Amino acid sequence: MFYRGFMDYHSDRFQDCSLLVFNLDKLVAVLPANRVENNLFSHQGLSYGGLIYSQELKLEDVILIFKSVLSYLNSINITTLVIKELPAFYSAIPNDELQYLAFILKAKRNRVDALSVINLKEVFKQSKLRKRGVKKAIALNLKVKEETNFSVFWNTILIPNLKERFNANPTHSLNDIELLQSKFPNNIKQFNIYKDQEVLAGITVFETEKVVHAQYISANNSRQETGSLDFLIDLLITDIYKNKTYFDFGISNENQGQNINKGLLYFKESFGARTITQSFYEFETANYKLLDEILL
Repeated sequence: MFYRGFMDYHSDRFQDCSLLVFNLDKLVAVLPANRVENNLFSHQGLSYGGLIYSQELKLEDVILIFKSVLSYLNSINITTLVIKELPAFYSAIPNDELQYLAFILKAKRNRVDALSVINLKEVFKQSKLRKRGVKKAIALNLKVKEETNFSVFWNTILIPNLKERFNANPTHSLNDIELLQSKFPNNIKQFNIYKDQEVLAGITVFETEKVVHAQYISANNSRQETGSLDFLIDLLITDIYKNKTYFDFGISNENQGQNINKGLLYFKESFGARTITQSFYEFETANYKLLDEILL
């Protein structure tokens, strides 16, 4: 049994078509999604997509749920389901069911992004350039503060930088990030770095049990002379979040994964980050019948 849910967040930008999947009266899975004509995306307003379900479910259960989802979507004239996978290092347990289903259902892998990730439980090496930046910041007596006020970073650093460099706005408006942080106060945090009373740089992080993701990283034009970002990132990965497993810088891709911003990639890798990929799959809903005889 299916129920179309409604996702408040991003509701002004997307036509919500999220699904709740029930076995009789028991909720067994959720698919956050939005609809664009005859295509369903899970979800264009979220970093990752796919079915959300309990650790209690086994592969057979997931196969049956996914078959039911595709069958239902096909019945309401949605021809394609697009899912951007959850990178494996975010999952609490092994979680490659989607990749197997993509193989069986002959899904098209239409995009691959490259994430830059530090394994904080292993030895990682920062470049000499980053280390020099840290020394500069220490000599200038820069201070790092965890803030509950996001407006300083948004209005002073992030928005002006994006406007100047890319003529763009942050994916999250100030109101967006404040709303999200109010709902998830232990998972969304802001760290700024100051010289006296002047904010020089900041990083907005999203936390999970194992992973810290740097959602926004930005600094003013003094970052080379002051080492502000070098110092802030070094503090996050060697001290504040040293007990986490991974630090995720996110992607450096442009043009739907076809290109990589070389300078941005170098910056992330110079802290010791390595590449983990994230795939995007396109499923034809009519192919649900391919799952009829998979279980012997």
